[in-house]
Amino acid sequence: MVHLDSTKTNKMIATETKKKTTIHTSIGANPTLEKNIPENQVWIDDAFYVIKTRFGLHTSVLKEPILGAHFITGLEEKDVIEVTRWHLKALQDGSLDNATRVVNSGVVGGKL
Repeated sequence: MVHLDSTKTNKMIATETKKKTTIHTSIGANPTLEKNIPENQVWIDDAFYVIKTRFGLHTSVLKEPILGAHFITGLEEKDVIEVTRWHLKALQDGSLDNATRVVNSGVVGGKL
């Protein structure tokens, strides 16, 4: 969203307002959900655990706000744990938008 600010000299300055990233925007509108969470599952930081996918990758699975939502995927389990912790902490302290940026939205414009 773009806002136009006028100053005393009647110059128009365009400023851009960004939406703040939340856990819901991080996991997306239609997240993949883990259907079979074991009763005795040990949760890392009481927030997530990591599964190994059938393709040999590792994915973190969240406890909240949507139980079982897939979050971060990577090759090494230790890296998925590290990045998931960083991402959740950055969301919590509000610094995620300062450390990340969208290079391409992935939306194809125009008529195909």
